[in-house]
Amino acid sequence: MTTPDHAGHRRFHDQVDHPTAVAAETARFVAAVRNADLAAPVPTCPGWTLADLVKHTGSVQRWFSALLCARIQEPPRTREVDLRLPDQETGYAEWLDESATVAADAFATTEPDLPMWAWGVDQHARFWARRMLFETVLHRVDAELALGLGPAIDRAVAVDGIDEFLVNLPLATSFAPKVANLRGPGRTIGFHTTDGDDAWLVRLRPDGFGLETNGHTADTADATVRGAAADLLLLVYGRLPHTAGAIAHEGDEHLLAHWFANSAF
Repeated sequence: MTTPDHAGHRRFHDQVDHPTAVAAETARFVAAVRNADLAAPVPTCPGWTLADLVKHTGSVQRWFSALLCARIQEPPRTREVDLRLPDQETGYAEWLDESATVAADAFATTEPDLPMWAWGVDQHARFWARRMLFETVLHRVDAELALGLGPAIDRAVAVDGIDEFLVNLPLATSFAPKVANLRGPGRTIGFHTTDGDDAWLVRLRPDGFGLETNGHTADTADATVRGAAADLLLLVYGRLPHTAGAIAHEGDEHLLAHWFANSAF
């Protein structure tokens, strides 16, 4: 699969302080679930309850923190870490709050530019802080939607999240196997923000897909989707269908259907 030069996308990455944003997003998540019924279902994560969502998010934060502290240089052989998960779900909100503290400690002792193994394009410690942020953002949104709240996403965070998703998606097949189906004869999909001038162009080729970084623009795409940055972030992660009212779409409908049927994780 083709992948872009990550340096070309640092303009998005550098707009967000990922460690600070992880702390802020976790605090919002904790506030949403602190007095909630954790047995409540999470419609955007079928089969999960709020308890499952909290446990997953805190576990990811603690696992990524362990990877940072270990300065891993090769794929980890296990995901086992000491979660210190409470016996009772009544303690889950505080445990999630403590997970963010574990993450903050890991960030404080690890230089962002430290070379490290990562499953994505950027082989540095900063990859894990960025990835942790979007795990936390999306699941905070999942929790708020489950509770009937109207989730808001900071625009700069949303733009960075769209970029992070599209940059790394070609390398996600180990946990999102449908991504391997994203192939095609040079067909392109454009993603445009309507609350700014951010745009991305993805090209599907016979051997895979990747972001175009060589002068092609999203305005020339075979199919396009447009929406506010927050809505586009929810779109690429499968929380909104491309037919939702918040999203405008045009061009090759079969191409869009193929993309969205195989890209979300």
